[in-house]
Amino acid sequence: MRKLTCASLVVLLIVLRPLISHAQQPGSRNLRQGDSGADVTEIQRRLQRWGYYEGPISGTFGPRTLAAVQAFQRRHGLPVTGIIASRTFGALGIARRTAAAAPNRAAAVTPTRGVSPNDLQLLARAVYGEARGEPFEGQVAVVAVIMNRIRSPLFPNTVSGVIFQPLAFTAVADGQFYLTPNAEAFRAAQLALNGWDPSGGALYYFNPRTATSAWIWTRPYIKTIGRHRFLR
Repeated sequence: MRKLTCASLVVLLIVLRPLISHAQQPGSRNLRQGDSGADVTEIQRRLQRWGYYEGPISGTFGPRTLAAVQAFQRRHGLPVTGIIASRTFGALGIARRTAAAAPNRAAAVTPTRGVSPNDLQLLARAVYGEARGEPFEGQVAVVAVIMNRIRSPLFPNTVSGVIFQPLAFTAVADGQFYLTPNAEAFRAAQLALNGWDPSGGALYYFNPRTATSAWIWTRPYIKTIGRHRFLR
């Protein structure tokens, strides 16, 4: 029985090895902050060679790599998303491999692939309650903060857990969360689920005109979109 189990494991590894290897090839998947692998290593090498990246060649897509990618995109007239997809791969001189591309764990998320319709409804309510009237980019950034928290070990790992964490969002506390979201809120939620993060990887945001917490001012600043400041 033990020999049979070992033989099965060997066969499984032989079958999976080409898939794992393909997923690590540059261009085989979209890349964004939090990803790791040989493809990230190659991106870091190219960005370092061209003077955009000064960090270690670690194979991990961290904040330094994100900043380098955004600087590269800005310099080449690309959308400054921080996500390496078809156009950015092309500018980096990497052919996009689409035949059997491995899905990016964040950028490919849709309500039918890991996020339920109820989660989409929660995200739309959150952005409508927190950021209606803000620039559309700012609305997407608010949803991106929620998604960044889900991926962070500092916060709950579900949409509902993050949104309903005590004192996390003003709209939940004052009841605006329960207003009916408009189509723009749903669109902002979906774009953030698809991988757009205008916040630059932020975990926090606040309106400096209404903030009452002194602690929030101590967080590292990333950018301002509309009336919100986004922070790490």
